[in-house]
Formats: sequence, structure tokens, C-alpha cells
Amino acid sequence: MIELPAPDLSPAPTTTTTTTPTAESALTWRGRRLYRRGVPHRILSGGLHYFRVHPDLWRDRIRRLADLGLNTVDTYVAWNFHQPREDEEPRFDGWRDVERFIRTVGEEGLDVVVRPGPYICAEWSNGGLPSWLTGRDVAIRSSDPAFTSAVGRWFDELVPRIAALQAAEGGPVVAVQVENEFGSFGDDQAYLRWNRAALIERGIGELLFTADGPTELMLDGGTLPGTLAAATLGSKPDAARRLLAARRPEEPFVVAEFWNGWFDHWGERHHVRDPGGVVDALKQIVADGGSVSIYMAHGGTNFGLWAGANEHEGRLQPTVTSYDSDAPVAEDGTLTAKFFAVREALGARGPVRMPARTPTLPPASVPLVHRAGLLAGLRAVPASTSTGPRPASFERLGLDAGMVLHSARPRIPAGEHRLVLTDVRDRALVFADGAFLGVTGSDQRELPVRGTGAAVHLEVLVESLGRVNYGPGIGRHKGLIGPVLVDRRIVQGWESTPIALQEWSTAELTRALDAGMGAQAEHAGPASGHAGPVPEQAEHAGRGSEQAGHAGRGSGTAGFAVATVDVETPADTFLALPGSRQGLVWVNGFLLGRYWDIGPQVTLYCPAPLLREGRNTVMVLELERLGATLELRDRPELGPPEEYVEEFG
Repeated sequence: MIELPAPDLSPAPTTTTTTTPTAESALTWRGRRLYRRGVPHRILSGGLHYFRVHPDLWRDRIRRLADLGLNTVDTYVAWNFHQPREDEEPRFDGWRDVERFIRTVGEEGLDVVVRPGPYICAEWSNGGLPSWLTGRDVAIRSSDPAFTSAVGRWFDELVPRIAALQAAEGGPVVAVQVENEFGSFGDDQAYLRWNRAALIERGIGELLFTADGPTELMLDGGTLPGTLAAATLGSKPDAARRLLAARRPEEPFVVAEFWNGWFDHWGERHHVRDPGGVVDALKQIVADGGSVSIYMAHGGTNFGLWAGANEHEGRLQPTVTSYDSDAPVAEDGTLTAKFFAVREALGARGPVRMPARTPTLPPASVPLVHRAGLLAGLRAVPASTSTGPRPASFERLGLDAGMVLHSARPRIPAGEHRLVLTDVRDRALVFADGAFLGVTGSDQRELPVRGTGAAVHLEVLVESLGRVNYGPGIGRHKGLIGPVLVDRRIVQGWESTPIALQEWSTAELTRALDAGMGAQAEHAGPASGHAGPVPEQAEHAGRGSEQAGHAGRGSGTAGFAVATVDVETPADTFLALPGSRQGLVWVNGFLLGRYWDIGPQVTLYCPAPLLREGRNTVMVLELERLGATLELRDRPELGPPEEYVEEFG
């Protein structure tokens, strides 16, 4: 157990060095100590993002954090979640009701730290910045007026809502972050000062702080004189404490993010961290009055297409649907071994009120019925088409996430030729006269194509795998960015149709399902005169015609499929698609997220509020190879584990 010193009940010094502009601030600091209303205080916080947890489960998860021994919840605010389109006002209702979330935390007796960004990282698409903004010629996260004016309008809507819930107004908000880890991005101090002023001018009077990695480089770029400097780290807290003490000798040691776990990328292993190592680092952080926020205390889920991505040496690393992050409170609310280790270390003395696990549906397997071919189903949903000499990017089409179907009709001479897609972001399925040629991306940009001397109906279905959320790649465009070549000749004259899967309503989903296979047999093997599938697709080539005439189980083809799940009493479940390759899952019209057989994630968490008594409909969009069944499991499977501890330096 961490030895917490007996509180010093003497009044705080009358002359305080404070980062806040008003005397009513709940949190102040002086002499390396933090005070709350004049009483020595330690922030024991946990990350919990309202946008990653179903609203009906907010209170449940907040209570689990309280049972962990925490006194504070911290949350980011994701701008693009509230305002995905520039021509629409930001929304603060339903799932986006951040005020309700903050009030709920307060009702459970906890403080709130708000991190409004506008950039948040968080492994969230585009780091929370709207793609309609980053798609323009604007210097993001800078004092460029084109950026600050847009942020100012967003802050006009957001910040007064936070200000009204501050501790000085009787609410639970005790601190607000200025930007987010800016020192790992840039060094525009004028922008940081603007961000701080923008918060104050719109009513923030509680403690303001910055948060950066504990290196000279990051602290030089991301801190401000007169504003508390907090650290973000996963290891070596004593070294971070010494560095901050040397630079800020009067300030308390605050770790705004302690990475007690880590997120996962598709195609890698499932990251975990031993509870013993977590407890050891946690003890070092909170020693001598240190404060901490456990990131994440409860990770939740990247529902829909909101998962972000990293970029390493030009290679995209898309984040999986689960944001479990090996947190003390697991994705489905389970209280893990790490939960009890951390709780003991924090000296929590109250009872654990919440059950260790929530109820689950019994395991089951139901048929997955193929209903429509891939292109036929996608074409069945009306969308505005853009025409031009080159393919239109996602940004030009006003599309944040989903897919774009590009179509052109180049004449290809007789014989074998090279079809080269010079810059695909992020993954493209290529068809010629309805025959599937293969998959292209950053690692595979070239496919063979056979011509006859006639025009070929070339179709390229481009999928975004998530917008980069960290580093200089934030804001990069998506789609078929570079030219498409037949040998050395550029293909010109394109039609580009956006497929806004994240915005599809039940009516649009029904249109796709009811499209049928149409006249063509997609993924049916090579059409006359064209190359066949690349080897990894060979197993489902030639099967489309066989399945086109009926809705069979597990057709092996791509396209749209449906499963029916009968439920007596709604409860959590975990969906798996054995035999299916890669695609998306909707539950009763709600886009649950992406699955992919490259792992590590195998099951998709489906929380009970998404289900109803009686019949439930699960729809699957499979891009390559559909399996025969949908499985309901009673436990998650997030993949083979790998111990991972993030370190700077």
C-alpha cells in the first residue's frame, strides 16, 4: 500500500503562486504542494472518455473508477465527434452530451479534469480535429489565423458549457488543460498563449495546466510561464520528477497521463502491462504529494470508424476497434487483477460496490446469410458523384471516414500490363470489368492487368483505415491521392462516389442488403481478358456465380450479409466472425466497428444497451471473404499478449 501522509489541515499560504486567474479556484499550488480549498490535496484521477462508452453505461463506469480509489475523472473533448461537418452546428445531445457526463461524475462525488484540446491525440481519428478543417491549406496547431479562428468558433460553443460546470459555480470541474502534448508537435508559443487566453476569455477560472512528455525538447515546446506543467509518461517517474523540479522548483509533481497499459494496432500483438510494474511506478508518482491520472482507467471502445492511426517510417499503423488498453476496468467493465492491485496500492478503504463482471448473453452461433454483392450493395445507396481528370480525395468529397468508389474507362492494349496505384490511403480493392484484381496499399502498389485493346471498366474501392492522430502526419488526406498508371500512362477521367458508412441510416443499410447480387458476379474470378485475383484471394475466386442465385450461408464472397439474434434479456456479448476476412459490423443499425483477421482483436464488444428484447439484426459488410457464421461469445478475445511499457528517451 502507498503510505499517504496525514493531511495537513492548516490553511494554505495566503500568497499563492497559482495558474488560475480567479481567487475562487478549487485547486491552487505553492511550494511544490497542491491544495483544494486550502487543504493539501492529491489528484487521483483516471481517464474515461464519454465518447468511447455508451451513455447508458456512463454512471456504471464512473462508479467503477470511484471503487478503484480515485477522486477525479479526466476526459478529452473530441471536436470532430461533435461537429463532423462544418456547415452544421456542433451537437451536444445524446451521446455528445458532455455536460451530462460531467454532471454525472459530480453526482458520484468525483472531480472532473477537462481536456478540450482542440487537438487531443487519444488514438482518436485525426486527433479530434475535424477533417473539414485539416483538409484545407491551414497550419494546424499553430497561430495561423485560419486555424485559430476556426478553433475560436468551436470554443465559443464548448468552453462556456464547461465554465458553467466549474467548481466555482458549484460543479465538479476543477482543472482544464491547455492544448495537449504540444511539445511533441511544435514550438509556436504564440499559439499556446492564444489557447490559454481563449479558455480564460470564455470563462475558465479553475486551474490551467499543460501536459508533455518529460524531455527537455518536449517541455521547451509545450510549457508556458505561469501555467502548471504536468508530465505524461509510462515509466521512470523519478527522472521526470527531477527534470520538472529543476525547471519548475515551486510546482507540484503532476502526471497528467500515467500509461498503465497501451493500445493496439491491427496486425500487431495485444499490448499488456504487468500489474506489479504498474504499482511500482504508481508508488513513485504519488510519493511526496505527487498527483496522477491513470491513462486509461477505463478505455472503452472505438465505435464506428473513430479509431485513429499512427505512422512509422511511412507505414500506417491503424488502431483496432477495442480501446481496452489493458486498463484496470476492462472494455466491458470487468474489474481486472490490475484493478485490485491499483486499488490496494492507493489505499482505497471503501467497499467495491460494482460487480466484478456484468451479465453476458449465453454463447451461440447463428448463420451469416449473404444478401448482396459488394459493389452492387454499395451502388444501391444514393450518393453524389464527382467527376474530373483525377480521382477526388475524401476531403474534396467532404468525407471524413468510410470509402470512395472510383471509376474510369481506360483503353488497355492487348497483352499483359502493369496497373500502378502510386499513392493509396489506405487500402484499395481493384476491379476490372467486374473481376477482382487484388488489394493495393502502401506495401503493394502494383497489379497485373491484361488488355484486349478495348476500354476497361476500372473500379477502385478505397477504404480509410483511420486518420493519423499523432505527429506530423495529422491531417493527411485520404483516398486515391497519387495518379493511377497503366504502365507509364496516367489514367484520366474519373467518377468518384463517396460512401459515408458512418452516416448510413437504417434505410440505407436496408437498400444495400436488398440490392441482391445483380447481373455481375463480383469476386467471381477473372473476366475474359483480365488478370485473376492475387494469390491470397485465390480461395474465393470463382465462387461468386455459384452463390449469386441464392442467399446461402457463408458464401465465401464479399458483400453484405445479415444474421438474426434472438435475445430474452439484453446483456453484453462479444461478436466473432470465424472465416470472415475484413469488414464492418452493424448491430440494430449502429456501426459497432471494424474486424480484421490479421488480429490481434478477434471479438467485438457489443454492450447491452445496443440490444433489445426479441429479434436483433446484425449486418456485416465483408470486403473480401465472408464466413458462414456469427458467433456470440461470453468473453473477449483481444489476441496474443505482449508486455509493453512506453518509454521516452
